[in-house]
Amino acid sequence: MSFDNLDTLYRQVIMDHYKKPRNKGMLEDGSMTIDMNNPTCGDRIRLTMKIEDGKVSDVKFDGDGCSISMSSASMMTQAIKGKDVDTALALSETFSLMIQGKEYDDEKMDLGDIEALQGVSKFPARIKCATLAWKAMEKGLKE
Repeated sequence: MSFDNLDTLYRQVIMDHYKKPRNKGMLEDGSMTIDMNNPTCGDRIRLTMKIEDGKVSDVKFDGDGCSISMSSASMMTQAIKGKDVDTALALSETFSLMIQGKEYDDEKMDLGDIEALQGVSKFPARIKCATLAWKAMEKGLKE
């Protein structure tokens, strides 16, 4: 697949998650809530997670922001739902390497749709947009 076709596909995946976000909304009953924002651009997120038996049994997000920020949140919630806490944190570490343009083991950790955000690494000002939801998830799981 040519770079132009791959770039177009990645844009389509990002816009699909932005226009039809997965896991959008709020969890109630005993879930943890993490609020974060990016004052540089105005993105804000409220992440709610339910952790049961060491697993992310459910996760949702709400907020406002650019297509990168909101699609990244949608992709992240899909990726960690049902995963154990250690796997979710390892996924976040792999995502962080990818988004910074560093080498990561894509065979060890399947990123799926998340790889569509790989091009963000070329735009340092947008990295904070892409990582906002991930930072919120890490904060919640580590506390």
